[in-house]
Amino acid sequence: MGFLVRALANALAIFVAAAIVPGIEIRGDLSALGAGLVLGLVNAVVRPVLLVLTLPLTLVTLGLFLFVLNGLCLWLTSALVKGFEVHDFWAAIFGALIVSLVSWLLTAFLSDQGRIVVITRR
Repeated sequence: MGFLVRALANALAIFVAAAIVPGIEIRGDLSALGAGLVLGLVNAVVRPVLLVLTLPLTLVTLGLFLFVLNGLCLWLTSALVKGFEVHDFWAAIFGALIVSLVSWLLTAFLSDQGRIVVITRR
């Protein structure tokens, strides 16, 4: 259930990125949902391998290379999903930044069961 919630958050984040970044296009709700699912799978399978392989470069750039890795994961998702296009490198970088921020905000307030988490002060 948690993966489905994160996939829906990714789909919404991809919609937001397509609305803001000029080089990202999405054609329909089904393409956004598919892109959210594929991005979740890419982040779960491919991204950890890339993190290990590029660890020295990430350390040398003080973590800034992670933006490039996130952009490459978004670009890979656009290559796999029909109806979702990322046109150039910089659109992938800025789109990945927006997708990361929006999905982080959404999952910060949602539990793995899909319920809204209310933070109370005691």
